[in-house]
Amino acid sequence: MIWMRQIFTLRYNRDIVRRLSYVHNFGKHPLVYRNVGQHLKLAAERFPNNEALISVHEAKRMTFSDVLDKVDRLAAAFYQLGLQKGDRIGIWAPSGTQFYISTLAAARAGMISVGINPAYQIPEVEYALNKVGVKALIAAESYRSQNYYEMIKHIVPELEASSAGSIVSAKIPSLSAVIMKSNTKGNELKGTISYDELFQAASEKDITFVESIQSTITPDSGVNLQFTSGTTGQPKAALLSHFNFINNAISLGLADGFNLTERHRVCIQVPFFHVFGVVVGILGSVSHGCTLVVPGPGYNPSASVQAIVNEKCNVIYGTPTMYVDLVNEVNKTGTKLPSINLAVTGGAPCAPQLYADIQGVLGVEQVKTIYGLTETTCVCFHSVCEESQENVLNTVGRLGDHWEAKVVDRDGSMVPYGMPGELCVRGYGTMLGYWEDEQKTKETIGMNKWLKTGDQFVLREDGYGKIVGRIKEVVIRGGENIYPREIEDVLITHPDVLEVHCVGVPDDRMGEELCAYVRLSNDMTKLNQVQVKEFCKGKIAHFKVPKYVEMIDHFPKTTSGKIQKFKLLERFMQNKKTA
Repeated sequence: MIWMRQIFTLRYNRDIVRRLSYVHNFGKHPLVYRNVGQHLKLAAERFPNNEALISVHEAKRMTFSDVLDKVDRLAAAFYQLGLQKGDRIGIWAPSGTQFYISTLAAARAGMISVGINPAYQIPEVEYALNKVGVKALIAAESYRSQNYYEMIKHIVPELEASSAGSIVSAKIPSLSAVIMKSNTKGNELKGTISYDELFQAASEKDITFVESIQSTITPDSGVNLQFTSGTTGQPKAALLSHFNFINNAISLGLADGFNLTERHRVCIQVPFFHVFGVVVGILGSVSHGCTLVVPGPGYNPSASVQAIVNEKCNVIYGTPTMYVDLVNEVNKTGTKLPSINLAVTGGAPCAPQLYADIQGVLGVEQVKTIYGLTETTCVCFHSVCEESQENVLNTVGRLGDHWEAKVVDRDGSMVPYGMPGELCVRGYGTMLGYWEDEQKTKETIGMNKWLKTGDQFVLREDGYGKIVGRIKEVVIRGGENIYPREIEDVLITHPDVLEVHCVGVPDDRMGEELCAYVRLSNDMTKLNQVQVKEFCKGKIAHFKVPKYVEMIDHFPKTTSGKIQKFKLLERFMQNKKTA
């Protein structure tokens, strides 16, 4: 009897464990242990004459052999400037050859690239440079309405009087060199080093040296610093490794439904400074031999459509907002696009109508979604081959190869499948930590290496997951917990709704109420608060129906495209004051 009871108990406990929200995807392909420099060399050997990068706005084309040559010359120049392994190199430029080559050159030299958003203003740039101790800053002369040279002089007033490469800055003590690409040949930017001239400075001996140090650059060392979006407080800087970069790029490209090869030509609309652009874009191309097509220095739907047509792109990377614009552009111009195999979207949910338009208007065979964080090196969940439309629309995909995921309650205990809680992940893509911020790192990554995402999440037993909100965004109305994402997911199914975001707003009686901000799909559409509330009936509990509904033309977003919900709350409070 005792033996039987033990067997029963073991089986019972296993059944409990099985029902709890934990999934482990062992993966079909082994992880790779090499650094980015070695990875690039391998790509140049495998795909020497394949086009690696086409920068349409610069009218430049480079094969993988061309890329390796330029990268090695720039990496050698870094050492000639006195930079050392582990030094941080800031890159402040729009998407294009300068950002692409500089990022790979820093990695090949064993240094750490720091992607700086081209839209940053003076205080943001100053903060970024100081936060991670940038030693050299590579920058464009200007972009759009911003004159970077003048902005840098504001931060480093000593620049003009400095010898090139010997800057002594009071505000940025770590900075020794500013490397700039001039818009006009022969234009002297005092105190700076010419970016273009650095490529002529390297000798064959210098290039041989770069190759010789590859074995000393460990895959576990830092390769890139990414600033978090900073929707609350100052941005943190997440340090990512060579191992993180390479394996995330390889894993996604090999996934069922993606299957990237040298035959693919990718129109990349997302910026290079972001993990989507640098990992899925740049490293994805290096990993699988596909061609990256950059339509312009910044996002422009007209430029994207022309690039897709002229360069015969068969893959598109973008956010839902970008696809909305592409659909509108194609409808407006009547442009016939080439056969497109794959559209990859991430950063926000894809509305049912948009999903249909991507396939119908753009003629895309497969639409795939990806989910991840800066702290997970971009992707940890993604769509797979031949899945249902419902899974594409209502989930963030299935857990990626070599990842573990669990969902926990406030006490850290796992919840059953189908119950909301905080998503935690563990795997090869976990960041090394926040730069010089041990406390924040410990708050995010526990002793057991589980990374807290901050996302309110529902996990299914088949490995698919769904975001239902952010932990900090839970609205408590009269003691009832309301997850804004749940209401957003209902409202986005309305045929006249293009985009919707809900926020909690103060209420004297209930503590908090819900306000839904709705962006309509058509300017001619007349949708009012009463109709929106009526649409919710029978779909969600009465206490979840938003008390307030406001129409909005554009949502406030961070420079990386994330919705700034605190600004929606500010808007509500301001309107309340003036009402």
